[in-house]
Amino acid sequence: MSRSITSENPEANHPDHRKPYMTNLANSTSTAIPSNPNDSKNALESRELLARTLEKIEGAYAYSTIRAYKADFGKFIEFCEEHNEDSLPALPLSIANFIIELSNDKRSSAGIRRAVCGISTIHKLNRFADPTKDPDVTIEMRRMHRKLGRSSSQAGSINADTLDKLLLAADDSIRGVRDRALLLVAYDTLCRRSELVSLQVKDLKINMKNGIETSSILLRKSKTDQDSTGKWLHLSQRAHLALMEWVKEIPEEQENLMVGINRGGRISLSSMGSGQVNRTYKRIARNAGLDELVVGGISGHSMRVGAAQDLLNSGASMPIIMQRGRWSKTDTVMRYLEHSGCAG
Repeated sequence: MSRSITSENPEANHPDHRKPYMTNLANSTSTAIPSNPNDSKNALESRELLARTLEKIEGAYAYSTIRAYKADFGKFIEFCEEHNEDSLPALPLSIANFIIELSNDKRSSAGIRRAVCGISTIHKLNRFADPTKDPDVTIEMRRMHRKLGRSSSQAGSINADTLDKLLLAADDSIRGVRDRALLLVAYDTLCRRSELVSLQVKDLKINMKNGIETSSILLRKSKTDQDSTGKWLHLSQRAHLALMEWVKEIPEEQENLMVGINRGGRISLSSMGSGQVNRTYKRIARNAGLDELVVGGISGHSMRVGAAQDLLNSGASMPIIMQRGRWSKTDTVMRYLEHSGCAG
């Protein structure tokens, strides 16, 4: 049953401090247009301030992060507008009731944590006190986790065995050549999909050791390297040969290493989008005859998950796996490894 909360602080529960929506949210009959004209003005000001904030942080934060802030805080503004509340700066009770609404709307616990984190960040970027640290918000987050749990859906794994099946499904067309290079580079480098599509032709380096030719690729920037220190990623000979076959097909003026191919087989001059990586994996998996349930679990992170699990099963230590995959948090890696057969 939906509910709302009030503060145990007597002053906050004083009639002058209570807000109209501090009743049962499920029974609220509020519309999207507030009864008080000032609330429309406050919502407009909040949207304008949010837009200026997102513009200010452009380039300092990842595009996906800014997009999440925009979507989540936009929803929070709508919620506050419906219930005659200010959203920026917001009252802790407004955020607590927002958490309740998201929980009742079947949003995942990970999604709710992301939304609350965004509210916190937007407040701090505008030098407002962080209302998400208030006990009322903390209590509601604990209640939400007890209700929904903390687990988040894990991408399906493309390990070495599955990778071999996918490689066999890639034909000799220009698309098949690109697909083989994409699969093997993704597996060897444990690249996130955003990292894969950022790789550039000019950052490819040929190595020769003991008569064996391999290659390395410079990853200029990653989720855990926002300052663009850069990191060289080394490829196996198999991945190197597949990549060299693909590079021969790329036009000289092409800067991006992983690019799209249209239905006519023409190579695009622009990089693949992150979403294309996901769709490409699924397409190849279907062509390989994998079960549709397996295909449904595949995402742009599946190669990263499978490679990490294979490293663990081969005896690699946690620090080595974290270094290979450029992880900064152990708990994140453990979620990837929990179905490897060796975790724990």
